[in-house]
Amino acid sequence: MHALLTHPACWLTLTLLAYLVGLSMHKRCQRSAWSHPLIIAVALLLPLLWLSGISYPQYFDSARPIHLLLAPATVALAVPLYANLAHARSMLKPLLIALVVGGLCGITSALLIGQLFGLPREALLSLAPKSVTTPIAMALSGQLGGNVSLSAAVVIVTGVIGALSASPLMRWLGIRDEAMQGFAIGLSSHGIGMTRAFQISTRVGAFSGLGMSLNGIFTSLVLPLLMMVWPL
Repeated sequence: MHALLTHPACWLTLTLLAYLVGLSMHKRCQRSAWSHPLIIAVALLLPLLWLSGISYPQYFDSARPIHLLLAPATVALAVPLYANLAHARSMLKPLLIALVVGGLCGITSALLIGQLFGLPREALLSLAPKSVTTPIAMALSGQLGGNVSLSAAVVIVTGVIGALSASPLMRWLGIRDEAMQGFAIGLSSHGIGMTRAFQISTRVGAFSGLGMSLNGIFTSLVLPLLMMVWPL
């Protein structure tokens, strides 16, 4: 049994099956935010990982082929964005302001809340890149001395919260512009929030992809510099 559980094909297969189950349940629930396929897949896989005693690094190595697909999937976001290129150019200045303010808030809020609860340095460094997509967050966390596994988990939780709260929060704030909605979702809740954004409309999804991509670049450049002066 142990040999089977440690075989790379085992967890790759289980991950794909869990996502297919989540996708089926998501459709049955009329694509509501709380039934996001990723939420269901994680809920199915966590007990299996805990019972089997498989560590996250072992699991990640087994599911690496799925991780590698993130790069071409991200590049494919250029297609809907190209269709909205003129709109994006007309909003360049406010989008850049939103990027700087939102990107810094994403980093500093995690650090301040972590310090408020007395978390150690390693945990703080793991929380700081919570609002960027998983590969970037893991790379930054590893380079800065954080816990890569914790960063991956925090990124997923951040994305799920963003996907669940995006539509109600936008309605409550009275934000109706689809470009603004999408950019905010992508900037704060990366790929998981972006999947929810595409369910709202193609334009919301396109600007969500733009927000996710730009925040990944911004955080990669700013976070290492900020950590040089932040009192940890």
